[in-house]
Amino acid sequence: MSDPTTAAGLREALWHAVAEGDEYTAVALVQDAAARHVDGETLLLDVIARVQERIGTEWAAGRLTVAQEHAATAINERVVAILAHHPSFARRGAPRGRVTVGCVDGEWHAFPARLVAEVLRLRGWHVDYLGAQTPTPHLVAHLHHTNTDAVLLSGSIPTHLPAAHAAITACRSVGVPVLAGGRAFGIDGRHARTLGVDGWAPDARGAAAALAEGLTRPDPSRGRQAVDDLPHLADQEYTMIVRSRAELVKQTLADLEDAFPAAREYSEAQRERTAEDLAHIVDFLATALYMDDAGIFTDFLTWTASILEARDVPARSLTIGLDLLAGRLRDFPRTLRLIGEGTTALRDRAAPGAHA
Repeated sequence: MSDPTTAAGLREALWHAVAEGDEYTAVALVQDAAARHVDGETLLLDVIARVQERIGTEWAAGRLTVAQEHAATAINERVVAILAHHPSFARRGAPRGRVTVGCVDGEWHAFPARLVAEVLRLRGWHVDYLGAQTPTPHLVAHLHHTNTDAVLLSGSIPTHLPAAHAAITACRSVGVPVLAGGRAFGIDGRHARTLGVDGWAPDARGAAAALAEGLTRPDPSRGRQAVDDLPHLADQEYTMIVRSRAELVKQTLADLEDAFPAAREYSEAQRERTAEDLAHIVDFLATALYMDDAGIFTDFLTWTASILEARDVPARSLTIGLDLLAGRLRDFPRTLRLIGEGTTALRDRAAPGAHA
């Protein structure tokens, strides 16, 4: 039996509640803890956030279905929303400043951004929380109507890095500094720095610390274009891959039936799933081209292989798909180099003793 008076005990109790779909028990657990004056940041980051990480881990291992993962996440979101209005979370005194917290356009994983917003409120900031997939034009319009000290931009999936770059450039062009965070930007923030942010933080506490130190406002007169930060984009490979995405997926799916005869017997549902997998491969390939970083592509491929294996699906289909893509893209040298590195990463992973 877990001890609900400790962070570890609360985590275990909350995990069981959300995994079982018991929203009422989950809410009662954190409300009781708040009533006992358990620190708000501890509840948000050392209990709720850790449970959310476990939800993702259990899904990746195939021990939670997609529906169960969505249900558990929805309960966790509800818990945060209710906790945010607990009397112990009320800000006292004038705000330290005003910040805008939102997700990159296209990014639906808003939970990390919500945690950042609530931690900053606890630290005394006035927070405009914009939620998931904030379109860049609307974000900039919001900045024009508020006296925002900084934008905190969250992204979980690397394929949204081009959209993040557009948002970062747009915010800085109106003189508002950008602090980035989330897995999309790299565990060490290297992608954030490549895209020209004013700061990066690994987590909510790091974001609060960065704001406390202060961010320098950028000079709006020093406008920059994407190619200024990423000169390799001049070769147009990224642009051409993105524009031909639908046709690439369609053609590669057709080629697969010749290279992998079993695909001819796929059901309609299996064909749709295969097309989705190919589309993801093309999207990550395009993002790696945009950033000129093979790790974005190879990390996705090896992660996908592990997910497939957890679901008893042969991962060798990934290598077949890469070979077919390479045949379609033989006139794109940077693209071929990335596909080659991806193929090598998969083969190294599958080699005997690779996990020793």
